Amino acid sequence: MNIAYLSAGSNMGDREAYLREAATRLNGLPGTELDRVSSIYETDPVGYEDQAAFLNMVFRLRTALGAEELLDACLGIEAEIGRVRTVRWGPRVCDLDILLFNDENMETEKLTVPHPRMHERAFVLVPLLETDPDLADSLKRRFPGFPGVDLGDGIRLYKQIQGPAAFLEGK
Repeated sequence: MNIAYLSAGSNMGDREAYLREAATRLNGLPGTELDRVSSIYETDPVGYEDQAAFLNMVFRLRTALGAEELLDACLGIEAEIGRVRTVRWGPRVCDLDILLFNDENMETEKLTVPHPRMHERAFVLVPLLETDPDLADSLKRRFPGFPGVDLGDGIRLYKQIQGPAAFLEGK
């Protein structure tokens, strides 16, 4: 089984419901189980700033899918939920990014792992390290000058989550 960490974000409509829908669809992929989730964080937009705040979280999956198969599944889920790509870093109902896939480094036309900008984004790092604090040492090795990040770097706790089952059930 492969271990994948994905970031999820939404800043349109019922943001939390879109995150839950993405998690449910990921959990339903063949040979895939959502086994950890972070809390939900509200974050200021990055890049294109004239938009609503995002809700962000991180999912950890155990999956039989390969990295590019998982990427294709994520893009399909985004489209099924209603994502339309118009403005780079613009508003979206659902955004799924593969952050880490096992302990692999890969760069293809479609996918770069680890995600090339993850170490610069508090809205990714805070929930990622909440999901698995043991990743900090690995990230320090992979990203020289890896910063420490804390709440307050444009990120606020929105809702604490008590595990995947509670999140999928809407609790």
